[in-house]
Amino acid sequence: MFSVCDKASGLFVGHGVVVPSPVSLPLCYCIEFVEGPGRPGLGPQRVPGSHTLHYLFMCASEPDIGLPLFEALGYVDDQLFVSYNRESRRAEARAPWIGSRTSSRLWLQLSQSLKGWEHMFIVDFWTIMDNHNHNKEPHTLQVILGCKVQEDNSTRGFWKYGYDGQDHLDFCPETLDWRAAEPAAHATKLEWEEHKIREKQIKAYLEKDCPEQLQRFLELGRGVLDQSVPPSVKVTHHVAPAATMLQCQALNFYPQNITMRWLKDKQPLDVKESGWKDVLPNGDGTYQGWVALSVPLGEEQRYTCQVEHAGLDQPLTATWEPSPSNALVIGITSGTTVCVIIFFTGILFRTLRKKQASRGAMRDYVLAGCE
Repeated sequence: MFSVCDKASGLFVGHGVVVPSPVSLPLCYCIEFVEGPGRPGLGPQRVPGSHTLHYLFMCASEPDIGLPLFEALGYVDDQLFVSYNRESRRAEARAPWIGSRTSSRLWLQLSQSLKGWEHMFIVDFWTIMDNHNHNKEPHTLQVILGCKVQEDNSTRGFWKYGYDGQDHLDFCPETLDWRAAEPAAHATKLEWEEHKIREKQIKAYLEKDCPEQLQRFLELGRGVLDQSVPPSVKVTHHVAPAATMLQCQALNFYPQNITMRWLKDKQPLDVKESGWKDVLPNGDGTYQGWVALSVPLGEEQRYTCQVEHAGLDQPLTATWEPSPSNALVIGITSGTTVCVIIFFTGILFRTLRKKQASRGAMRDYVLAGCE
């Protein structure tokens, strides 16, 4: 066991790990787990009036090349503003407002801090792999950590580890210990809890340094981060054998929070009937969302999509409107169907008439023979 403070880099070294010193930390990292069907997801969810500063760290082991691959993505609220990887080893601006308004000193501090986090999490990665006896096969580590500041100025911190796509360890600031999400994580949990120096630094960082730096970035992004972009909404139509699929799309909106629901005869559907939905980033800072619903064929006009968003003065509604080409196709299809029915009806009618005539002639022939 050893404890050394590297004053030049601001790193605290202890228990075989490297932790950035709280005094030198200029940044805060925060992200939340968002569970999805069948798999865990990652992404911040901003409550109106609240703000987050969050980082996602990803490591991937490659036994053939030695050091693990490493990448970091930084977000203010749900806007990507910085990236970092092991090849460049420097912070790279991913949003215009951060590149044009940030001083060179702050950007240098950001790069130095990301280098420190890289060192720390690679060592943690090795520790976790050793405790799993994983030394040969490729593995992955994800770290999400930081803080959220609520509208009433209360704060909440996060520091979570995921290993090979599964929840692994979750830091508890109140008790200064780690919650193991799976049995295999207990060895690492006990190792990290042997001394509380690391945990006290993490707690101080999440509760003090992170909210202060979040406020600093919010000031830099003023006029951009607080600007709402309303969605454009449309409803599309897809015909299936036994039903019709209606899909409502909300395009190019910001911030991420949006409410999309289906109405039937102007009344909200029950939650169980509301259909499938998702919200995805466009890559340019805006988002797109969709909600789909299966409806009986011919009842499409009874359903309306309603969208609520911070960029809209009032809820926006949209229904599926058949295009002229669709109407023409429907008309042709209906006309063809009617013609086919008439054609076969005529053939059937003529066949029955012929049979009746044949039976009449046969009856006349039999009667003549009897006489």
